[in-house]
Order: sequence, then structure tokens, then C-alpha cells
Amino acid sequence: MLPVSPAVNRARRLQVLGAAALLTFLSLHPGPPVRADQGGDDTTFVITPEFTPPVPGSYELMHIMRAPGGKVLDLNGKRRDLAEFTQGKVTLLSFIYSSCSDPNGCPYAYIVFHTLQNRLERDPRFAGKVQLLSLSFDPARDTPEMLRLYAGDNADAKRPVEWNFLTTASVGELLPILDDYGQDVYLEKDPDTGKWLGTFSHVLKVFLIDEHQEVREIYTTTFLMPDMVYNDIVTLLMESGFKP
Repeated sequence: MLPVSPAVNRARRLQVLGAAALLTFLSLHPGPPVRADQGGDDTTFVITPEFTPPVPGSYELMHIMRAPGGKVLDLNGKRRDLAEFTQGKVTLLSFIYSSCSDPNGCPYAYIVFHTLQNRLERDPRFAGKVQLLSLSFDPARDTPEMLRLYAGDNADAKRPVEWNFLTTASVGELLPILDDYGQDVYLEKDPDTGKWLGTFSHVLKVFLIDEHQEVREIYTTTFLMPDMVYNDIVTLLMESGFKP
């Protein structure tokens, strides 16, 4: 057998731990209560909001800015433009890195996306109308191979609601994307030695983009709840005649 790199071993551990690891992170989360309902080979996470979101279509979402593009790599290592993934469908975009262990950060976003993907796929009318994107800001470690293992079945291209995991070829190609979206990311360093600890400091931001590539909502942890995001997605689709 060929030797397996430490990076691949780490990604496989992430994949095997899967929902159990994410739930452990969320058990530390001070926000909405979370429980895991297991059925068959899948786990559905139920995040209980602290308030009732408004009914879809009863409000309007602002036009915040044009969704920026940029050079990215897909899970096959193919060079693409981010703009290819933010047009023609309602898109939910998060910036993440696979080794994040902050319960208020990437693991929480992962569960929200996982929950939304499963919920949307229960209604065939959403097929081809909504997509999810997770873009890594750790290109040195989050290679396409790593992200493919991290994504697991969520990234199956045959799923009615696609969830694409993207990275970049270099930090140089990543930085303009982060700047254009206003996503701040900082390297965490040991205060005594000044050496990088291998982790990042960032405020979780998730961007809701309409089918015309307009950013219509930006969520932080406080408001990133499946019920709220689901209602916002339906509200955007209703602008094009979707009947809830």
C-alpha cells in the first residue's frame, strides 16, 4: 500500500467523526439549542430559534452589493471563476477552513448548511433553484483533495441542491476575494514566540446571493439559523414567481 499523507489522514478523521464531532462543537455553543435526530445513515440537526422568523414574502431583502468573483479551484482542482457559482440560482456562500474548531464558526455554519440542504431537498421544487457554497480561506492545507474528504456526500453533484466546496491556488488569489466580500481573517500567533498556531481568527459571515448575483443578506452567527435562512431563500425565489 502507498503511504497516506498526514493531511489526508487528518481529513479522513474529520470525515469519520462527521456529525458527532460537529455536535460536540455545538454543545459548547451559547446560542440556539441544538439536537441531533438520527435516522438511517443520516443525521438531521435541529436548531431551535429564539424567535419566530417572519413569513416568506412578507418582507423585502435589501440589495447590498454585487457578488464579487475571483479565481478558485473546484474539488477536481479545476480553475474556475467564483462568479460561475453565484449566478442563475439563489446561493448561500460561507467562508470556512476545515480544521476550524470554534463552536461559533465553521462547524456551526457546516451544520446549518447540512440542515438546509436536507430540508430543501425534501421539496422537489427547489431542485436547480438553490445552491450552497463553502470557500476555504486556508489554501495551504485545504487542497481540493482535502475538501473532497471534508465535504463527504454533501458535495455529491447528483444531489438536487448542490453544495460546492471551493479553495484557491494561493493566498495571493484568495485575498482579493476576501477583501471584496469584506471577510476579515487573521492568523493566530503565539504571543510569546510570534509563531503561527495553525488557526485563524475570523467573524463568521454567510452571504445570501440572488439569481442575478446580488448579495441580499449577510448573516453572522446570531442570525444564522436554518428557519430564518430558509424563509429568506423562499422570499428571494418568490421575486421570480415561486409559489411557497
